[in-house]
Formats: sequence, structure tokens, C-alpha cells
Amino acid sequence: MDTVAALSPVRKAVVPVAGIGTRLFPATKSQPKEMLPVGRKPVVQYVIEELRAAGIEQILLITGRKKAAIEDHFDADLELSRLLQQAGNIDSADLPIADGIRGVFYTRQGTPSGVADAVGLARDFAGGEPIVVAFGDTIIRGANLVARLIAAHGESKASGAVAVEQIAQEDAFRYGIVDVREVGGALFAADLVEKPAAGTAPSDLAIVPRYVFSPEIFDAIEATRPGLGGERWLTDSIAILAREAPPVRVVPLDASERRYDIGNFESYYRAFIDFALADPQYGASVRQYVSELGQRL
Repeated sequence: MDTVAALSPVRKAVVPVAGIGTRLFPATKSQPKEMLPVGRKPVVQYVIEELRAAGIEQILLITGRKKAAIEDHFDADLELSRLLQQAGNIDSADLPIADGIRGVFYTRQGTPSGVADAVGLARDFAGGEPIVVAFGDTIIRGANLVARLIAAHGESKASGAVAVEQIAQEDAFRYGIVDVREVGGALFAADLVEKPAAGTAPSDLAIVPRYVFSPEIFDAIEATRPGLGGERWLTDSIAILAREAPPVRVVPLDASERRYDIGNFESYYRAFIDFALADPQYGASVRQYVSELGQRL
């Protein structure tokens, strides 16, 4: 076990993957958007690997309709593994088996009533312990953000820790936005707003969907009223925590970390291009192709 895993005080994570993905139709009509390939792997595999690297041992995926492919992907298929390795078609390290994870579990959100409700289904799974929440349609590339969140949560004795990145003010209506206050050199949430109307955002810090929560989050979710679209938003639940003690810690992305939201075709194309260019085997030839293409355009 690596050093990060050995030091991690948080062992459980929740990964919501119940969204329908309508902005990626028709690609997601019959498959989850979390299973769209980015480079050599589907999106959700990057998320599971990120959690594993942070020392997470048990993962609960909150699924919905037409999400069976996610469960199939993480099932151990010993016969397939044997055949692929015998044929030399794949390295064992590339197989989507959650090595180091004691258990990958699933529960279903029958009605798409919001991400807060999805996370609320994990109360029994959490068992009164802190949990990580990582959205299954977002890849974080670079340093271990989840490990930094876990450390910040523990150091601050906070009720939650939330990752953020700086965005252009005109894009604030697309995100959950965090207003912050600084205490002793650390940032804490003063207020949070889900997708504020144009010109009303309290800051330019957008939530990156990686979080660590103490068990108080579940009471906050129960106290959350439906918001935009009649859904209960996790941002609103965190705002309840931020108004109570202990506070909610805010952790900005550092220079080595980049967020990829697989939420629309433009962001999906950008993610695939970046990962293709970084491919250890084919990246050089892809870069040459892109360079030649750029000269023709």
C-alpha cells in the first residue's frame, strides 16, 4: 500500500452515476455517459482509480436507469482476463478490476430527484464515518486532489471539504459557486449558490465535484428543499453545513491539476484529445496528425 493510502483516515466513497446525460444524446441514449471512452478507459474508471490512489477501500456507486454497463465493467471476469493476457492483447494492469478496493457496491436512485438525494442514499453505507463524494462524470488529472481534500478535512476538523477552481465570471451560471473567507491562511465557505443568475455570483470560484463530508451531511440533505428544476442540489446541502459549526473547508485546484467535465460534446472532445495526445504508445503520432491538420485548416 502506498504512503497516501496508509495515512488516509477516510476509507469510503460515494460515486453518483445516475444522471441521464441528455446533453450527450444520441451517444448516451443506450449507454451511460460515465462509460464513454476517454483515451483508453471509460470516464468512471478514471474516477475509481483516483479514489483508489487516495486510499479509498469501499465505493458505493449510485446508479439509475440504463446503468448496468457500469456494474458489468467492474465485475471480475476471470475468463476474459485469462484469454486477453494469453493473447497478449492487454496488460493485466489495464484491466478494470478495482485492485486494492475491498468492495464496489451499487444502489439505485429510482427517481432522478437530484444529486443531494443520490448522496443521501449512502447514509447506511457511510455508517457514521466520513465519506468522499466524487461525481462519476468528471475526471481530475494531475496530483491527488482527493487525498488533499481528506487531509484538509482532517486538519480543519471541518464538517466538509470542497474543491474549487477559478472560472470566468460570465460562466458562473453553469456551476455551483462558493464565496469564501480566509482564516489562518486557510479558505472556508461563507456561502454557496447553485447556478446563480447572470451577474449575481458571489465569487468566481466554481465547485469541482470532489468532496469530503462528515456524517452531518446526511441531516443537511434531509433539510434541503428542492431548488432548480425541482431537484435537491448538493450545493444547497453544503450551504446548510457552511452556516453551522464546524465550518466547510475550501481547497482550490493546484497548478498540476485539471478538471474534465464530460457534460457536453465540446468538453468531451477536448478531454479525448488531451488524453489521446498523452497516450504513451500513440501520443506522438496523434500529435503529428493534429499538427498537420492544423496547418491545413
